[in-house]
Amino acid sequence: MIKNLVRGFGALSLALVSLLPSAAAQAAPAPEVTTLADAVGLVTVTEEDRTGYTRSKFKHWNGGDDAGDGCNTRNEVLLAEAVVAPTVEPGCKLTGGTWISYYDGQEVTRAGALDIDHMVPLAEAWDSGASAWTPARREAYANDQGADISLIAVTARTNRSKSDQDPADWMPPSPEAQCRYAGEWVSTKLRWQLTADDRELEALKVFAEGPCEDTVVRYRLAD
Repeated sequence: MIKNLVRGFGALSLALVSLLPSAAAQAAPAPEVTTLADAVGLVTVTEEDRTGYTRSKFKHWNGGDDAGDGCNTRNEVLLAEAVVAPTVEPGCKLTGGTWISYYDGQEVTRAGALDIDHMVPLAEAWDSGASAWTPARREAYANDQGADISLIAVTARTNRSKSDQDPADWMPPSPEAQCRYAGEWVSTKLRWQLTADDRELEALKVFAEGPCEDTVVRYRLAD
C-alpha cells in the first residue's frame, strides 16, 4: 500500500530505487536526478533489431525477491501495489484486495484481472540492447523489483493494447498518466542502459518539450 502511494505522488515526480543485493551493504548512492528533456538526451540512439527474439529468453516469473514468502515475482508486485491488501492463501493465492491501474485509472478488485506490465516490454528491451546480455541479466530485468517503476500492475486490457509498442505508437489512454509514463519509460531505459530508435526518441521529445516539461526523472543503474 505504501509503495502504491509513493507511485501516486503526482506525475511530476518519478521514483526509481535500486536495492543492493546484500543486507549488509552500505547505503545505495543517491539517484541521478534530471528533467525529462535532459534524461531523453542521455539515451543513446541506434537502430533496433529484433532478430532472434523470443519471450522465453527472459525467464519470468521467478521466485521473487523474498525466497521465503512462497510468492513469485508477479504476486510480490501485486502485494506491493495493492491499495487494499489481498488475503494470501496457501500457494500464494491472492483473494480480495484492490488495485488502481494507473494507465487507465481503473479500480480493480480481482488479482486475475491484472497483468504485470514490463515498463519497457521484453521485446523492446531485446531490440534496445538486451540481445547482447547474458540469460541471467535478462532474467534480472524481467523480474526487476529493485525499481518501483520497472513492473506495474495494470488492467489486462491496457497491457495487451500496449503489447510491445514504444511511446511512438502507444501511450496510456488516461491523459493524466502520460507524463508519468514518459518519465518512467526513460528512467527504465537509463537504468538498464538501453537504447532508443529515432521515432521513439522524437515521440519522447514531444512530451518532454511540451506537456511534460516539468517532469522530473530519478534513476539508478541496475547492478
